[in-house]
Amino acid sequence: MVKRWIGKCLVGGLLVGAAAAMAQGWPAKPITIVVAYPAGGDTDALARVFAEKLAPRLGQPVVVDNKPGASGVIGSGYVGKAAPDGYTLLMAPSTFTMAQLVLKTSPSTGYDVRGFTPIIQAGTQPLFIVSGPGTKSTTLKAVMAESKGSALAYGSPGTGSPMHVLGEMFNKTAGANFRHVPYRGVAPVLTDLAGGHVPLSWMTYGPVEPYLKDGRLRLLGVAQAVRSPLAPAVPTLAELGYRGVEVSAWNGLYGPKGLPPEIVKTLNTHLNEIIRMPEVSEKMKTLGVLPLGGAPEVLGKTTIDDLERFTRVIKELGIQAD
Repeated sequence: MVKRWIGKCLVGGLLVGAAAAMAQGWPAKPITIVVAYPAGGDTDALARVFAEKLAPRLGQPVVVDNKPGASGVIGSGYVGKAAPDGYTLLMAPSTFTMAQLVLKTSPSTGYDVRGFTPIIQAGTQPLFIVSGPGTKSTTLKAVMAESKGSALAYGSPGTGSPMHVLGEMFNKTAGANFRHVPYRGVAPVLTDLAGGHVPLSWMTYGPVEPYLKDGRLRLLGVAQAVRSPLAPAVPTLAELGYRGVEVSAWNGLYGPKGLPPEIVKTLNTHLNEIIRMPEVSEKMKTLGVLPLGGAPEVLGKTTIDDLERFTRVIKELGIQAD
């Protein structure tokens, strides 16, 4: 028994030593940040900002690789199975914690959010209900009245996204009958929303902002406890009489399970400094992201809190893949 224990300790020591040695020589080649969604969305744009700023600090190219499909499951699963050597990372929105609760996945594509190494939570994103030229209603009250005559549709960036879950939470709480129409990412739903092909959506601020200036899109309410500094004139859903419908999106950087602590610390330190750079924080705000940063444990807690909360919510609402 003692020999077995000593053997385990020796093996464990060798593994720790190997990880430490690997971390000391890191990075020795280009680093890839996987985005599990098409190019053009806010998560993709944020990953590219980080990649640009990280490269000169690390002395190696940092490239963004888009691997879209199945509401982010394919790309996330790819990173989850990658070697924990610091060369394959994942920039994920909060859909990361929800999509697998809704979608049926196979062992080859699935993942467990608890099987990743949190690095940093980049920021948070308030979610707004947005109307476009597909409806003439300019207030949420008017939209609700209009929907009683015919079921209005709302587009989301994908099944299992925060926007999808929020839409179904609102349906139940408000007694609405908005019909979910899933898209593959933010860009296509925004195109149809602005073009009048889908009347409503739940969206983050960044992609919507250019369309607010010409009046094609309108913010009807924000799904958080207080008004957002990004759009302080927009009332909360609670102010409009719909209490308890609060969901915020966020973005975080992860590595595969077992990523050496030295690599996590290096990335976390650099990214906290990058987030505090005035040009980066301003760019993040134009994307609708309120800068956050902090220790890896902040992202870890957010991930598990969301997982536990939305496991209950999705089960209670009976949300399934469309």
